[in-house]
Amino acid sequence: MMKKAVFLDRDGVINVDYGFVHTVEKFKFSPRAIDALKILADSDYLIIIITNQSGIGKGLYEMEDFEKVMDYMENELVGEGIVIDDTFYCPHSPEENCECRKPKPKMILDAAEKHNIDLSKSWMIGDKEADVQCGKNAGCKTIFVKIEKEKERSDGGADIIVKDLYEAVEKIIKK
Repeated sequence: MMKKAVFLDRDGVINVDYGFVHTVEKFKFSPRAIDALKILADSDYLIIIITNQSGIGKGLYEMEDFEKVMDYMENELVGEGIVIDDTFYCPHSPEENCECRKPKPKMILDAAEKHNIDLSKSWMIGDKEADVQCGKNAGCKTIFVKIEKEKERSDGGADIIVKDLYEAVEKIIKK
């Protein structure tokens, strides 16, 4: 039987995006994100992170830095009873024009193949147009998290627009 998933961008959705969040000291969960992830963890959706990490490709931080932040985040979530089912990331800079960088759908398509996911019953949640386009390109429904301070950012034609991850999860679970 095919599964459903919620694909989540990390920076700006799960955690506050200060720009190139690559140390544990800079990592801070977004308001209500843990509560939202608890709801998702209790649902029949897989939780999969899909994140561009161009700071690695630009030489601003190393793969090990990214892994330390992810380990920290996942350990904090496990302490709350939340398990992230998988993480897919693109370590390339935009200039490398790789196949995995959002808005290209490769990370979602790879996750779908690995976990037997029905993309038409799955969601992509992000705070950038590239996140929304990635979800659309993969055949998912999309939710755009509109951060108050960035009113001018395009929602990329998302199916739903919300103020945070908690509101996004509420919309998904009610559907």
